[in-house]
Amino acid sequence: MSVRNPSAALAVPPEAADHCRGQEHARVVLVEYGDFECPDCRIAARTAALLLERHVNRVRFIYRHFPLETAHPNALLAAEASEAAAAQGKFWQMHDRLFAHQGHLTAADLRKHAEAIGLDMARYTAEMDDHIYLQRVREHRDGGRASHVRGTPTFFVGGALQDTAAGTNALEEHVARAVAHAYP
Repeated sequence: MSVRNPSAALAVPPEAADHCRGQEHARVVLVEYGDFECPDCRIAARTAALLLERHVNRVRFIYRHFPLETAHPNALLAAEASEAAAAQGKFWQMHDRLFAHQGHLTAADLRKHAEAIGLDMARYTAEMDDHIYLQRVREHRDGGRASHVRGTPTFFVGGALQDTAAGTNALEEHVARAVAHAYP
């Protein structure tokens, strides 16, 4: 989990190409830099979903990639697979499936996940073989590094790095305070 650095801020503001859930014009934006093979990110995915349910139309959630390749050897390829799914309009289906099956992220497993969510497999295979989305994943990672991301999951609420070292309860408190401030 991330530790707060008071001088850290989100270096790359929300963009139209981001993977978003929640109301487009929500006043509170929650950005996560995550890794599909990270056990804490799996917990964080559930927390983000709960926050969106609790704060309907008030929070927008953005997921960005930060694969920790040394610790998680399948994370980079999983991120690429999620981008291949995104190109077919199914990022969130793949996101949810990868976290639900976190112990199964080899190339063969990713192919099965792609089939399960109904991707065009000829297109998926060609894009994965050519690593079409590797640059996008690297851009997310580089944006995370510029934002002082060191581990996963790392969250920003309203552009400010949040301390979640104590767990996701702290994140829930940060978001609740931001919502109360944005929607008095």
